[in-house]
Amino acid sequence: MSAVTYFEAIVVGALQGVSELFPVSSLGHSILLPAWLGGSWQRDLSIGKDSPYLAVLVAMHVATAIALVLFFRKDWVRIIAGLWTSIRHREVRTPDQRLAWLLVLATIPVGLAGLLLESLLRDFLGKPVPAAIFLTLNGGVLYAAEKFSRKKPAEDADTVDFSAEDTLVMRAVSVDEATDVRLAKLRVGEAVLIGAAQIFALLPGISRSGITMVAGLRRGLGHEDAARFAFLLATPVILAAGVLKMPTLFAPENQASLGPALVGSVIAGVASYISVRFLTGYFETRTLTPFAIYCVVAGIGSLIFFAV
Repeated sequence: MSAVTYFEAIVVGALQGVSELFPVSSLGHSILLPAWLGGSWQRDLSIGKDSPYLAVLVAMHVATAIALVLFFRKDWVRIIAGLWTSIRHREVRTPDQRLAWLLVLATIPVGLAGLLLESLLRDFLGKPVPAAIFLTLNGGVLYAAEKFSRKKPAEDADTVDFSAEDTLVMRAVSVDEATDVRLAKLRVGEAVLIGAAQIFALLPGISRSGITMVAGLRRGLGHEDAARFAFLLATPVILAAGVLKMPTLFAPENQASLGPALVGSVIAGVASYISVRFLTGYFETRTLTPFAIYCVVAGIGSLIFFAV
């Protein structure tokens, strides 16, 4: 297979950085864009076994995960500290301790599914027509979530009870900490179901952040909390998957793509950081509907183009 060029890596890196966190499916776009452009793009950017393009995408995923870690760095310090103190003292008492365990438990289903199914699904469904179908379905799910999700009463969504935390009432509490306290109130079963929704993102065209947000909205979370939980859940999954597959980038057949992979990863990381910064503000007041419309239009348009 042909090596990925620097220009291709820059374009795909920007696309990866945006589409991984926007609820529009990075894998679906990584398949559809080369197919739309055709020619050398379709030849160089083919997702298949031992593909240099696939190895480059792995590096870009790691860059996206690093961007998420940097953006939520204060939160991860508190969450990891909560996990450590919970293990050390054998207790789950504070919101940080509880949120840490919720994230651990909610990550297990998609981790197992990814190990068992990712390659199989990618090899069978990593083609333009299936990607277009699932992208259209992704849009329909996003739209349905906005129409039919149950909403918590305003007082439940906007008020945080700090009565159980004597230390918190003595100091200023950031908006992020208040959000994490609300997330820590999720029941274990609810958190696991929300995390398990990421399994559907193994299908090209189904967005990881989008489907996780939909699951969160269905459990009564507001858009801001659902988006935050989706990004926190995605971080360890994307990072672990990328690190696990990173050795493939250094295989002899991929040596020519190392330079483009590095450049594309920098672009992906910057685009991811900008994207998560934008989306955390966007979902404070807005909905998934615009993304739903885009996915349906892009999906149906791609399906007509590739199937007719």
